[in-house]
Amino acid sequence: MSLPLFSSQSELFSTAGLSGRLFAETDRYRLFAKLVYPHLVAARGALERCYCVDNGRVAIEPVLLLGVSLLQELDDLPDRLAVEALHYHAGWNFGLNRQIGDPVFHPTTLVNFRNRLQEHDLSALGFTTIWQALEQAGLVSRRSRQRLDSTQMFGRVARMSRLDCVRESVRLALEELEPRLDPKVRPPFWGVLWERYVESQPDYRASGEVLSRKLVAAGQDAWRLLEWLRQPAWSEAMSGPQAQLLARVFGEQFEVAADTVSPLGQAKEPIVTEKAAPAGGGSQASSPGTSADSRPSPASQPEVPAAEPQPELPIASVAQPTRVEPKGQLDSARVQNPHEPEATYGAKGRGENKKEHVGYKIQVAESVSEVGLAPGEPTHNFIMGIVTHPAYESDEAGAEKMEQEQAAMGLEKPPVQYVDAAYISAQKLAEAATQGREIIGPALAAPNNIEGRFSSEAFRVEVQDRRATCPAGHPNSQCSRLAEQATGRVSYRFEWDTATCAGCRLRAQCVKTEQKHRTLVVGEHHTLLQARRVEQQTPAFKQRMKQRNAIEGTQSELVRGHGLRHARYRGLAKCKLQNYFIGAACNVKRWLRLEAWKLRQAASALAAQATVVAGS
Repeated sequence: MSLPLFSSQSELFSTAGLSGRLFAETDRYRLFAKLVYPHLVAARGALERCYCVDNGRVAIEPVLLLGVSLLQELDDLPDRLAVEALHYHAGWNFGLNRQIGDPVFHPTTLVNFRNRLQEHDLSALGFTTIWQALEQAGLVSRRSRQRLDSTQMFGRVARMSRLDCVRESVRLALEELEPRLDPKVRPPFWGVLWERYVESQPDYRASGEVLSRKLVAAGQDAWRLLEWLRQPAWSEAMSGPQAQLLARVFGEQFEVAADTVSPLGQAKEPIVTEKAAPAGGGSQASSPGTSADSRPSPASQPEVPAAEPQPELPIASVAQPTRVEPKGQLDSARVQNPHEPEATYGAKGRGENKKEHVGYKIQVAESVSEVGLAPGEPTHNFIMGIVTHPAYESDEAGAEKMEQEQAAMGLEKPPVQYVDAAYISAQKLAEAATQGREIIGPALAAPNNIEGRFSSEAFRVEVQDRRATCPAGHPNSQCSRLAEQATGRVSYRFEWDTATCAGCRLRAQCVKTEQKHRTLVVGEHHTLLQARRVEQQTPAFKQRMKQRNAIEGTQSELVRGHGLRHARYRGLAKCKLQNYFIGAACNVKRWLRLEAWKLRQAASALAAQATVVAGS
């Protein structure tokens, strides 16, 4: 599409002509037109990358689409209602330099606009445009105090059981392959799989033992299909997204114990060969009262001759595994639902406070202003970064991605950062100290020993001097430096001599009966962590930590006011785009409220001054 001609000048007879009567000086749409719209116009140069300059059908003006995308987040409207508001709403038209009655576009144009932003790596354009406008207004700076916290985001899919996930993956792969494979070249087990996974559903009222057997059977069927597809003749079919996803799901869910394998047709446990499936991939109906999932697995049935002669196929070398077993331990990064593979499992908290979800995790960074607020004055704090990443990743990993995003925006690392315990580690405290920064947050307590012995927290450790003192006051007799070759992690092992521990009054609380002396292994930055655990108990530290509390209110604002908790789209990239617009809309809302308050205060001051003059 080619770009249309663009002008930032208002027409003579436009909504602007009614602005004095319809929109007061403090009206948010007047403020949007005054403060925000000029910066959207300035972003047109970046938007040009998404379009052909002088070729193709004339596109809808991208500045208008960017403005509509922000306003619909401010007013919490879906695409269809946003276009209706653009048609009827005087405030929207005034804020976007239009007049009521101007032509509008189809709601899917907004979908295409978001796709263009995503394809050209401009998902953060709206957010960065507003942030730069705030910087020019003097409301934010590139080096400022910040607070950081995370929240969960639910994907647009439900969490599936293992059996559901595998079966659905097989079904999607079969439906993808069905139009690609001619019926004459499909494998002999195609009809069985089609009936079992496309035309049937398991009875979930069955016992756990029965469902476990069905999971094993699904794994065997998936393995058989994948092995057939891995042959050179079907490499193109194997390259399909659903076939690739099936391979991933199988690798995450199952292990193959292949001691010996047999060629197909000569297997020790023969495979069922159904009658030739009709065109379209369907199979012959089973006998009355029998379903594909209720009969024995194909491996236990005798081979049934085909009704029609099968052509010679290049599948003679496909092997049957000796055993396919479900994995006992699954990774959190595994596919939870094949309809959205990027939505992963995440958990936060423990016990009754544990919260589980399938979706994504969001890191939100907010500026911390130390200016005291007058009664009724809006906040001076703004969103400094919003990062969407997989749900299974830790908060520390999310904090690193936040640093990368802010560095790409030209921001410096915050001199002071307020966080909770999930972001605090000895390594992070050491890095911050080296860079001359502060990370203000509580350190997690040292884990208690399951046998009731003294934990590392009971020892006074000075790693730099290789000195440690036990709870009884005895210094260590030996210290060894340990370095892991694979990770480069350094730790120190402190030991106390046998004679000292043998006569110690606290031996029962410190050393096992079968042990001769106590040893203690800590990280190279343990001294910093221990100092933080002591510091966090002081009133001064608790007072400083109050600056972090406001991020909880910001998270609530984003969730309740802008729908941050629920993804509107599928896929990590689209969720990132959604959250960037949410962060931009939140900053615009705070900016407009602050400017409206300043105008009201100025008007009140003028009124008070006029009263004084009149009285004198």
